Amino acid sequence: MHFILLLVLLLLDCSSFGVVALSRSKVRALPGYPGLLPFQLETGYVNVDESDGVELFYYFIESERNPKEDPLMLWLTGGPGCSAFSGLVLEIGPLNIKNDYSGRGLPTFVLNPYSWTKVCSIIFLDAPVGSGFSYSSSLLGWNSSDTKSSRQTYIFLRKWLIDHPEFNNNPLYIGGDSYCGITIPIITKDIADGIEAQHKPLINLKGYLLGNPMTDVHFDDNSKIPFAHRMALITDELYEVTKRSCKGEYVNVDPRNVECVKNLGAALEWDKRVNDGHILEPNCSLTEPNCISDPNNCTLLLPNKLNRIQGDRRSLGKKFPALLFPESECRAFTYVSLVYWANDDSVRNALHIKKGSINTWVRCKFEKLPLERDVQSSLIYHQNLSTRGYRALIYSGDHDKAKNHLGTLAWIKSLNYSIIDDWRPWFVSGQVAGYTMTYSNRMTCFATVIGMGTHGSRTEYKPEECLAMLSRWLSYNPL
Repeated sequence: MHFILLLVLLLLDCSSFGVVALSRSKVRALPGYPGLLPFQLETGYVNVDESDGVELFYYFIESERNPKEDPLMLWLTGGPGCSAFSGLVLEIGPLNIKNDYSGRGLPTFVLNPYSWTKVCSIIFLDAPVGSGFSYSSSLLGWNSSDTKSSRQTYIFLRKWLIDHPEFNNNPLYIGGDSYCGITIPIITKDIADGIEAQHKPLINLKGYLLGNPMTDVHFDDNSKIPFAHRMALITDELYEVTKRSCKGEYVNVDPRNVECVKNLGAALEWDKRVNDGHILEPNCSLTEPNCISDPNNCTLLLPNKLNRIQGDRRSLGKKFPALLFPESECRAFTYVSLVYWANDDSVRNALHIKKGSINTWVRCKFEKLPLERDVQSSLIYHQNLSTRGYRALIYSGDHDKAKNHLGTLAWIKSLNYSIIDDWRPWFVSGQVAGYTMTYSNRMTCFATVIGMGTHGSRTEYKPEECLAMLSRWLSYNPL
């Protein structure tokens, strides 16, 4: 009787996914890239909520090596609310957007010789709903949360695999960066739970990987003062007096502790003067309203020596009024040119974007996304996955201040797993690429990448090292 009931439940589960609400198209050429694309690109939508009409948009690129056997990776970009297209052209995909845009025509692309698609197939997913080209046909559908978005991503993956059965047996990894450190462990656990419940299709999940991840509010934020000291952003004296007066706790400080509040304020004042994503880059963040996240309301930059960009600004100015760029090279310019590209009609036609779905493509929506942050720490999900034997690679650029490697290492150590391979350098082309250590339970291979930050700087600064790191880890080889 129990067997018959289980069989009925399995049949019902399969039937609910029998008709997959999915549309997909092959993309042979893209505006901004000369000629035909030398890789297989597919774009499409998957309906993950029939009642509210939530459609998640994706870019799928087959492995350039052996798509039949190479791992499949589902990649999300952080934010929350950043389009996965950022990952495709700023970080790990086969295209890099050129940073020499003059304001004439469309920005252009070149091939990335260190694309992660050299060793695996990648689905770049715009999630949660509202990110990139993902949309809802109802008002209620736009509202999401960490847990709701994670469930919808799991539904996306099941439906996508049903429509692409040739990838069902490929080893699967879930990857992402920054804010995805909250949602990816949840998504991975949802998949693992589905495997145990024998949901169809049976997914060949192997593990997950996270770059510069947000994980736990306390560990992430409490590490900022030690990081500032390690990187010589504050003096020894200021660090020691702050540490002593605050007793090593820099989050939710008691306002009655006047000495701690004063010292912490002084430390943070010096610390905030450098770029969060990469402390060696110019601190040319945009003021509110943010030119990057909302190009239609672009107004001012933080104080910098400014000059006009070369070439014709008039065409760019129609979409980005009052936009000025600092004399030094700022990553913000590349971000803005990407927004300009994605909102061109020829681009939308090439990507097969549904008309009327998204009025203005925005690279990152951040706080403007109607997302309830209902998970403050993903530690419990990491613990759950490690006890079930799933692999994890956690890597950090050692120049990222926002989600720094000290906070990441602190939460990993808090799990109290024994060390299998202690702190040591790892090498690429005979040079130290970073440092790594491995823990028990297959939980974590932790790695730093020297000179790397976040927000796209993997491609900009350390593409060869990051590809080597991924390739070795996917192949079960030591870094």
